[in-house]
Amino acid sequence: MSERPAAPGDLGRRVAQRRGELGLDRRQLADRAGIDPGYLDYLEASAASASTETVHKLAAALETSSEELLGGTMDLPPGRGRPGPHPVLEKLEPTECLRLIEPGGVGRVAFSGPDGPTILPVNYVVHDGAVIFRTASGGPLDDNLRTGMRGVEFKVAFEIDRLDEAGREGWSVLVRGGAHHVSDEERAAVAEVDVRPWAGGERELFVRIAPTEISGRRIRHAS
Repeated sequence: MSERPAAPGDLGRRVAQRRGELGLDRRQLADRAGIDPGYLDYLEASAASASTETVHKLAAALETSSEELLGGTMDLPPGRGRPGPHPVLEKLEPTECLRLIEPGGVGRVAFSGPDGPTILPVNYVVHDGAVIFRTASGGPLDDNLRTGMRGVEFKVAFEIDRLDEAGREGWSVLVRGGAHHVSDEERAAVAEVDVRPWAGGERELFVRIAPTEISGRRIRHAS
């Protein structure tokens, strides 16, 4: 009986991304999964689909699920599974929090706006110990985060998290501080910052959050 092809999707990209997260090269992954290295090269470099059996092998080798590799969880909230065995909640020191968020990515800005509590996602980077993101002039992260008083900044919360769906582990970091709108005179200080909003469009206003409080938690499994 022939193998049934797996559902189509950008499988190669997800395999390569997960492989990078685990620190594996292609040959190491091919050995783990028991598949030909040349076929793995082809799979990662093209939009090809793979058999159900191959997807299952790759998922096991990558410590994730077939559904995750095929993009079946893209429209689902993270963390839907049951807790892992013997979970332990650890408090993270500020230095460890900064280390975790330093690579940048997507975080959430929380503030109290005219319509009530508001949380918005943004792409961010960490530069000189501060969180920096870009937004649109006149948008909610511009108008709603100005106090109207010189030298007085709107205090916000900024949250970043990472979940390992397969391992049912993860961490979250909370940063609190004033939202400082970078002026034209200060732009040179952030000129080297490479933060690119996924939403696109004209987002030339830089906002910097210098932490006054940093806290974090990690969920792991007891050995």
